[in-house]
Amino acid sequence: MESNRLSKISDNLLKLTSLESQHHPFEPKYYRLDKQLRNVVLALEPNWLAKNIEMDLQFENISIMADEDLMNQVWMNLLFKFTQATGTITLSIMKQMDMINIAIHDNGIGLTEEQQKHIFERFYKADQSRTAANGGSGLGLSIVKKIINMHNGTVTVESKLAEYTTFLVTLPLKVDPTRTNE
Repeated sequence: MESNRLSKISDNLLKLTSLESQHHPFEPKYYRLDKQLRNVVLALEPNWLAKNIEMDLQFENISIMADEDLMNQVWMNLLFKFTQATGTITLSIMKQMDMINIAIHDNGIGLTEEQQKHIFERFYKADQSRTAANGGSGLGLSIVKKIINMHNGTVTVESKLAEYTTFLVTLPLKVDPTRTNE
């Protein structure tokens, strides 16, 4: 178990280093964002069924120009971050002009204001119970932030302790593959 944990940390560190090196493949293309999100939810079905979590999907067909593989990592890292058993996760997409807002909202454990300030930092664990036993390394949200920056977007968190957490990802409908935010 410890070997697996260390291997996962090493993989995530390599991934983050590669993303930061500016040499990571970045291949934006048009694809259906709603389909991608549905597929991620289906892939994680055993996780949400085991925790008796209800999924509420609120979106229609929408296409985006982005790196599909990188964005898949974003959604895998953001879903179920702080959702407790028997909770509800609402996943919604809203198009506004040339931007898309994706909100992932849960009625989970929530975060303090202090935790919200540091949530996207490397190795930061808001939930100290996410240890070797349940897979938390404190790198997932750092990876999310870097990928969203590469797409000229933003990711923010809003939360209230013991009530809810909402991650809001804002992305341009079309990303310029020659320009990335840092």
